[in-house]
Amino acid sequence: MNDYYTDLGVSREASAEEIKKAYRKKARQLHPDVNPGAEAEAEFKRVSQAYDVLGDQAKRASYDRGQDPYGGATGGYGQGFTFSDIMDAFFGGTSAGTRGPRGRVQRGHDALVRLDIDLATAVFGGEQTLQIDTAVVCSTCTGAGAQPGSGTRTCDVCSGRGEVQQVQRSFLGQVMTSRPCQACRGYGDVIEHPCFDCSGEGRVRTRRDLTLKVPGGVDSGTRIALAGEGEVGPFGGDAGDLYVEIAVEAHDTFQRQGDDLHCTLEVPMTAAALGVTLPVETLDGPVEVDLRAGTQPGQTIRLDEKGVTHLRGQGRGDLVVHLDVKVPTRLTDTQRDLLAQLAESRGESVPTGRMGSAHSRKHSLWDALRGR
Repeated sequence: MNDYYTDLGVSREASAEEIKKAYRKKARQLHPDVNPGAEAEAEFKRVSQAYDVLGDQAKRASYDRGQDPYGGATGGYGQGFTFSDIMDAFFGGTSAGTRGPRGRVQRGHDALVRLDIDLATAVFGGEQTLQIDTAVVCSTCTGAGAQPGSGTRTCDVCSGRGEVQQVQRSFLGQVMTSRPCQACRGYGDVIEHPCFDCSGEGRVRTRRDLTLKVPGGVDSGTRIALAGEGEVGPFGGDAGDLYVEIAVEAHDTFQRQGDDLHCTLEVPMTAAALGVTLPVETLDGPVEVDLRAGTQPGQTIRLDEKGVTHLRGQGRGDLVVHLDVKVPTRLTDTQRDLLAQLAESRGESVPTGRMGSAHSRKHSLWDALRGR
């Protein structure tokens, strides 16, 4: 088995990007158009085969384990067989000549990206610009994988069948099986002059902008599917789908619970006692809220249709305003006198003395405030 890492001039720890760069460099040096000659052509084929194996994650893993990257058992290509091979040979499941060449064009993979949006966009919806990094059709070869003006030729090894026959010995005697052709990777034809830009894949990776319409009512974890916006398949195959996962940023004022929004409104003690009209900020703009006289701490006011748009239905949730009555912690003497007079006029007093004592005295609120 060839040493593919030596053929490409990379270490066994090389990343996928390093392998790709090494192949491009050697392919330009050894390409028949640049460096004619039988020796250079043979070296070019070895380099192309090395990239075919090391550029594919599954094949590379198989090769690193000492196995045939094209499907053979341990010991190298054409040296081993499996029980399924024997069954295929006897019962014709995948026996010689039944599979044929496989198509180069394949559907691309789906892609998943995350989109951060603010709460207002989640409530009302809107357009967002996505910057995504996916595979697109190579503009140089338009997906063919070959340099412009060139094409493919029938594989000399398999004569276009995409597979080769092998005779192997087993405890049952000689068994004939079929394997994908190593020379053409099972395609039946060979790209003689791979495109320099896409390394013969018919696609390249690029960063592009995409406009997404976000519907009102989405929440963190919601996924929006965009058909045909994912990875383009090899050799111009149909693109997969793109899934956009929504992440809603935390808001300084509002907290979301289902389709309702919640916020806290601080109310002065005097306003809560007397009743007042206060402005309340909402995502729709400011609205005025009437507080009844005697409003208590912890009470709520519900503002209809000021919450989140229902994602799958009509209308919106509500805005729930939680009232936080603020009791002053520092008072001037004049303010103390006024509160004491209020307490006296209402007949309010507080107990003082030792708890549980039968001789505890009651003082007025004014006395308590004066520290008597």
